Amino acid sequence: MRRLRRWYAWWVRHAARLRDVLYVGFSLLTIVLQAASGAGGWGVRDWYVLGAGALASVALFWRRRFPVTVTAVGVLTMLTSGVFVPMGLALMTLAVRRRDLALAVLATAGYVAYVLHTWSTGGEFWVAVFTAPFLVGTFVAIGAYVGARRDLMVSLRDRAERAEAERELRGEQARLGERARIAQEMHDVLAHKVSLIALHAGGLEVNPAVGPEKVEGSARLIRETARQAMEDLREVLGVLRSDFSVDGADLTPVPRASDLDRLVAASRDAGVGVTGEFALPDDVPVSVGRTIYRVVQESLTNVHKHARGASTDVVVRGSRGDGVTVSVTNVRPVAAGSLLPGAGAGLVGLRERVQLAGGRLSAGPTREGGWQVEAWLPWPDGRENVESDVDEGER
Repeated sequence: MRRLRRWYAWWVRHAARLRDVLYVGFSLLTIVLQAASGAGGWGVRDWYVLGAGALASVALFWRRRFPVTVTAVGVLTMLTSGVFVPMGLALMTLAVRRRDLALAVLATAGYVAYVLHTWSTGGEFWVAVFTAPFLVGTFVAIGAYVGARRDLMVSLRDRAERAEAERELRGEQARLGERARIAQEMHDVLAHKVSLIALHAGGLEVNPAVGPEKVEGSARLIRETARQAMEDLREVLGVLRSDFSVDGADLTPVPRASDLDRLVAASRDAGVGVTGEFALPDDVPVSVGRTIYRVVQESLTNVHKHARGASTDVVVRGSRGDGVTVSVTNVRPVAAGSLLPGAGAGLVGLRERVQLAGGRLSAGPTREGGWQVEAWLPWPDGRENVESDVDEGER
């Protein structure tokens, strides 16, 4: 078996040259037979046929590298000596390589050469006129078929390689997209609660003379907030470690517009002067409610980081026909610096989230030196996934 594999590998490496040798040998054999077929021994004409045919046959060794030149030599040999096989094999190789004007011109030239040589040697002119197309056309048709098959195989191989490359590219893009989605979800889940913990701890640090009750209350809030952050982190990691996933599934419990009061209250308990004004109907779609929650959450997180102690107004209004408008505005902060470092990806991810929902978001400083985040979200048609349709037990 090993010897058979070695023989096959050797044949693959040398198959092209072996075919060249076979072509040359077959052509030389026909030339010798044609030259020796004359009566009365070897004459000048026979020796010329042998020499011209041998030259055209040896030229077949370079038929793949110079197909047009070798075919032209075969046509000239056919015209002067009547040797057909080198011309036929050269035309077949040319048809394998290219099917264009050069093939048409040389095939026509071969047809004319065959007819003229038959007429010049006293053969039946009209017989040659009608039989030459079949002789020349047979070699051209065989070569064209082989060439078309090769081109088809190359095309299929290229398509398979491109499909494989595109599949790998789509897989890589999907992995990158999922990594970005996980990073955004982790940021949304943890950054807000960590900022609350930093606010509580910072309050104790700047005012160490507070009474035991204040210390106990802040410690309790820190403990509860840390426990909630750990639970959210455990849920995210649990989804990542699971053996299955559902397309479009959220990594954490879906927040809703009805959770905005709790979100604002958590910031208020941390010492931030936050006021909330919410004017939303009860049938807010889940997708819209989730995006509203994330906008307010990220905006308050930035207030915790960069504008602690600054009073902040959260206004959310919306209706079925007009969409939902979200505005989070804080005044100029008194304290400079930040409690926590910022990655700079919060607003970028938030803008992408809003744009995916079909809305728009703007963020920037106000004239009074504060900061404002505004977002508008469309209200989707229909009643699919509205909050009123969700059982309270699932929340």
